[in-house]
Amino acid sequence: MEPLASLSSLGRSGGQRAAGWQAQLRVDYVVNRVAQTHRGQSEDQIKQALQDQLRVYGVVPNAKQMAIYAKAISALPELPPR
Repeated sequence: MEPLASLSSLGRSGGQRAAGWQAQLRVDYVVNRVAQTHRGQSEDQIKQALQDQLRVYGVVPNAKQMAIYAKAISALPELPPR
């Protein structure tokens, strides 16, 4: 019988991922959700929504990046009601 591979070697054989890739996925998910629900609102409301939702996922938001996202989302036109 051959010995089992260690867990650390299993993680490397499938390819490398940059540090923080899970946090970036969470940020992308939250930004997309907020962009759907808060379009056209004030930047302060959007920043607060981003911060609140990111903290639920355990991500500490970067204030400078959140300001960029909030500015872009506030410039979007509101979606018509369904």
